[in-house]
Amino acid sequence: MSDAPTQVLPGLRAPATRGPRPPKSHLRAWLAWLGLLAYGAVVLAATMSPTPLDSGYRGAIDKVLAVLHRNGLPTRIDYPEVEFGANVLMFIPLGFFIGLVLPRIAVWAGIFVVPALSGAIEFIQGQLLAERFSTLQDVLANSLGGWTGLLIAMIIRAVVHARDEKVVARALWEIRR
Repeated sequence: MSDAPTQVLPGLRAPATRGPRPPKSHLRAWLAWLGLLAYGAVVLAATMSPTPLDSGYRGAIDKVLAVLHRNGLPTRIDYPEVEFGANVLMFIPLGFFIGLVLPRIAVWAGIFVVPALSGAIEFIQGQLLAERFSTLQDVLANSLGGWTGLLIAMIIRAVVHARDEKVVARALWEIRR
């Protein structure tokens, strides 16, 4: 009576099993690795390009902000805030995939992995790319985005785990009837 299904419903005996335990599905991990590799390539392309992504678009961005300011966007939201927000948004998927790739017992390591990746990117930008510059504000924005994605992944994993436990408990209840 030490298997997980019997712990879900105390007093219920698990049916006799025949043969080895079924293998675990690794679909989540495979899909998460594929997503992490694909999105990691996008992040590397965006952050390691010799020129900033907004190069040549600053005037257009300022015009869009002027229109938004005339239509109710607070004037305190200007280009630096848009850039900060873009950095946050860019790292949400990265944190999400890291949260799915790591085993559940080690998902806390993502709290340190995300700022380390961001710091490495900013360091390389500052050292090797003449037109790029690195700031602690970028590391903070990237970390906030990565941590948000990590939290979303943890919540989804917890919800799926709880659902799976209910499905197993229901199946055992059906067998008992």
